[in-house]
Amino acid sequence: MTAAPAAVRRRILADLTPLRASADFRRLWFGNTVSWIGQGMTSLAISLQVYDLTHSTFSVGLVGLCSLVPLLVFGLYGGAVADTVDRRKLGLASASGSAVLSATLAAATFAGFHHVWFLYAIVALQAVCQALNAPARSSMIPRLLPPEQLPAANALSSMTMTSGTLVGPMLGGLIVGLWGYQAAYLIDAVTFGAALYAMWRLPAMLPDRKQDPAGGTGRASVLDGLRFLGTRPNLRMTFFSDLCAMVLAHPRALLPAVASLWYGGDARTTGLLVAAPALGALLGGVFSGWQGRIRRHGLAVLLAVASWGTAVAVFGLTRDLWLGVAFLALAGFSDTVSMVFRNTMLQAAVPDEMRGRLQGVFIVVVAGGPRLGDFVAGSVADLTTPAVAVTGGGVACVVAVGLLALRWRAFAAYDARNPTP
Repeated sequence: MTAAPAAVRRRILADLTPLRASADFRRLWFGNTVSWIGQGMTSLAISLQVYDLTHSTFSVGLVGLCSLVPLLVFGLYGGAVADTVDRRKLGLASASGSAVLSATLAAATFAGFHHVWFLYAIVALQAVCQALNAPARSSMIPRLLPPEQLPAANALSSMTMTSGTLVGPMLGGLIVGLWGYQAAYLIDAVTFGAALYAMWRLPAMLPDRKQDPAGGTGRASVLDGLRFLGTRPNLRMTFFSDLCAMVLAHPRALLPAVASLWYGGDARTTGLLVAAPALGALLGGVFSGWQGRIRRHGLAVLLAVASWGTAVAVFGLTRDLWLGVAFLALAGFSDTVSMVFRNTMLQAAVPDEMRGRLQGVFIVVVAGGPRLGDFVAGSVADLTTPAVAVTGGGVACVVAVGLLALRWRAFAAYDARNPTP
């Protein structure tokens, strides 16, 4: 009687096989989860401290800009570095840099050194460390696990990122309220110890430089990476499809206005709407056991992006708060599904010596797409109405990804058993 429910749980809930199969991946996953929560605490604490010093929401908004610009500038460069040096050492160095920066924040706050320019500088340097760390870390995963376990590994990694987004700020607000900014910064610095230990226990991760699939100079240059991407339509489609969702149908910037105009709510209503996609994304990771059995990864991406657009479009039509929250959560769930298969394709279909650079492009798209989407949504809403911007954006996303699927039909036929870039 108990075997059947256990089998059902294995089919539905997150597949933990990568954690059981690889001690290196298990340590890396745990270390990243802990450090992501710490970074979420610091992110909120810095925003609160900037507002406390300036009483300006514009100044708080600049925190995001100080993070975005280095991510865009150094994302591609970080990928090239990851394809040149030992990725383990790069991960150690960049994570150590982030830990030192958090410790510096704590020391400065303990010393009473309260300057907004200093906080902006720390945020920018943290983004540089992240731009160097993320391609190295993502490029390691295919070296630690067999290809069939990559979807499960990416689903687990999505839970790490979402936990940091949800749990980190909540803990940060609690800790800042009880013990001040310095406590949040200090805890963040300490949590990096888990990530550093995981990196330190890894074997050497030198890129495989046996061949040059870009047909370029043999050096790990950004241009060679872009040249390689330009000749691989399936890999390009992973980025194009994500841009359809993030640029055309990203309603985050409109949620404060939506909370007031549609639901007659306040800041708490806005917070609920903002949290809904993150909660859906977390559920997408928790209930991801089925994803390991999917072989048509390209088709799964197309359906997930279309589901995102459809959920956003319906959200724009509803005026019931809880129904709106449900559709935003569905959008977040769909985004996780898309991310899992897109990242798996980038890891499985890309030669090892190119993985860092393609992960660098991934960072640029993931960091820049939603910001561009905020601009598009805000501009369309100013010219028309928030309802037109939200629903129209969702419809545009579905139409755009459908046209892309017709243009590059091989993407829908992509088979994980024969990964073709």
